[in-house]
Amino acid sequence: MRKLTFAMNVSLDGYVAAPGDDLGWSAPNDEVFQWWSDRVGTTELALYGRRLWEGMSSFWPHADQQRDVTPEQLEYARRWMEMPKAVFSSTLSTLGWNARLVSGDAASEIARFKSEDGGPMDIGGATLAATAMRAGLIDEYILVTYPVLVGGGTPFFTPLDSWVNMNLVETQSFPDGVHLTRYETRR
Repeated sequence: MRKLTFAMNVSLDGYVAAPGDDLGWSAPNDEVFQWWSDRVGTTELALYGRRLWEGMSSFWPHADQQRDVTPEQLEYARRWMEMPKAVFSSTLSTLGWNARLVSGDAASEIARFKSEDGGPMDIGGATLAATAMRAGLIDEYILVTYPVLVGGGTPFFTPLDSWVNMNLVETQSFPDGVHLTRYETRR
């Protein structure tokens, strides 16, 4: 069975986006950016919700056309485009960039992906991750926490019907007070 990880940048008060989907508080320093790039390079399948897909696909395939693009950003863009992706949407019809469209019941489709042979999967997008979280499908949570309070927005965690017990398996500190914590779901 494949392992499913939910990993995102998160504010100290638990949000992945501030009101208005503002992500300006989460601009990664070089070390955090490299960590994300390495993660994308080892992810065998990324599961995206529509909104996160639209944000990622509007930038990374065209990163080489941006002003002041760094070699690290170009490497991330290459890795991102090569990484297989499944995008959950009932409104999109075409994708590109090594992505396939999934329009069925999200929890059932995620469970099907997990049951297939293969390597690690990441899930991105708070709404899609909330569906997987409520269905008990997430095996690992990685929070890259920034020392900022945004006061509201899109939460990392969704309300649940029952507790989810976890084991802390890794912590890592980055410059600028950014901390990574990785937890495995205790089953």
